[in-house]
Amino acid sequence: MSERQEIATRAANETQSKEAASGRTAGLALRPPADVFEDVNGITLLLDMPGVSKEHLSVQTDNNTLTVEGDIQIAMQQGMDALYAEVHSTHFRRSFTLSGELEPDKTEANLKDGILTLRVPKRSELRPRRIDVRAV
Repeated sequence: MSERQEIATRAANETQSKEAASGRTAGLALRPPADVFEDVNGITLLLDMPGVSKEHLSVQTDNNTLTVEGDIQIAMQQGMDALYAEVHSTHFRRSFTLSGELEPDKTEANLKDGILTLRVPKRSELRPRRIDVRAV
């Protein structure tokens, strides 16, 4: 085995071990569908995240990257087991690169009926503003 293959194999095994320890299936994450809207004051992102509660949701910004993660919590009645499941992962993850004209530190997040709404405002100096004209 070459040194390059050994490093790649070791890195993959370390990643799988970390994911297994966290209870997640290795490499599987659902990518929630998103709609992005822009207006003069900023952008609004709508992400479909059914089954994710506020307690199992993480929204983070790091420099110009916005990352959203959430875990689906499916409550099964006592004594029941799932016989068939089309969803193989219960983890959502999606990242967005934000432009420099936005203020990620002022991001607002709301979760309602499985829809996560994120509002990222533009920097105040880049927003249009009305200038009052005085008659002299």
